[in-house]
Amino acid sequence: MSSECADKQNHVIDCQRVKEARLRERIEEEKKLDAKDKLELEVEMLRGKLKALTYMADLESKKKLQELTKDLKEETQHLEALNQTLTVKEREINDELQDARKELIKELKELGSRAPVRVKRMGEIDLKPFQDACKKKYTADEAEVQASIPCTDWQNEIKDPNWFPFVNVKVRDDVYETKIDEEDEKLSRSRNEMGDEVFKAVATALLELNEYNGSARYVVSELWNFKEGRKATLKEGIQRLIKSKKKK
Repeated sequence: MSSECADKQNHVIDCQRVKEARLRERIEEEKKLDAKDKLELEVEMLRGKLKALTYMADLESKKKLQELTKDLKEETQHLEALNQTLTVKEREINDELQDARKELIKELKELGSRAPVRVKRMGEIDLKPFQDACKKKYTADEAEVQASIPCTDWQNEIKDPNWFPFVNVKVRDDVYETKIDEEDEKLSRSRNEMGDEVFKAVATALLELNEYNGSARYVVSELWNFKEGRKATLKEGIQRLIKSKKKK
């Protein structure tokens, strides 16, 4: 075989190899494209599934939320009804207790003893400080008569609702307490004329009236524990009444 023929034959072989190489490259590229398309399709399918799941989850969440809202509404209505019932019941019990307290006060009034638990007339000025002050000027018998005059005058004075010798004093954060205005001109007169104890008696009666009947300013009967200086409980009053009945 001549060299020219050999060269042609080699050229044909090289061309064939090039074609085969290009064909393989094309096949590989097509495979890659197919794989890419397949992957993109799978991604889209997954996105679709995710969207569907999200939608279903939203529906489920909305359903659960609606159920919870319904349950909460029913529970709220139940609690409101229960609260209203309890409020009415509380008022009824409170009214019964107040009626019982009034009856107890009425019973204990008739006893008139000096027991620790008895009836106190809130807003009534104590006569004793006036008597003690008058004893410095008069005999014991005269002091009792003379003391009743200024005591009665001051009792009439404190009944005046337009006279307001009080101040609000801050005792702690956002908590205020009503106290006597010791600089009040009219009230100071009781101290100047008859001394500190008379001043205290008038001031105490004023505070009691302001607490129990601030608008009308008339004396109110209260069940009182004189030993401890406070309002007596209903239980203490009943025990006091039982003891008095046993003595009879």
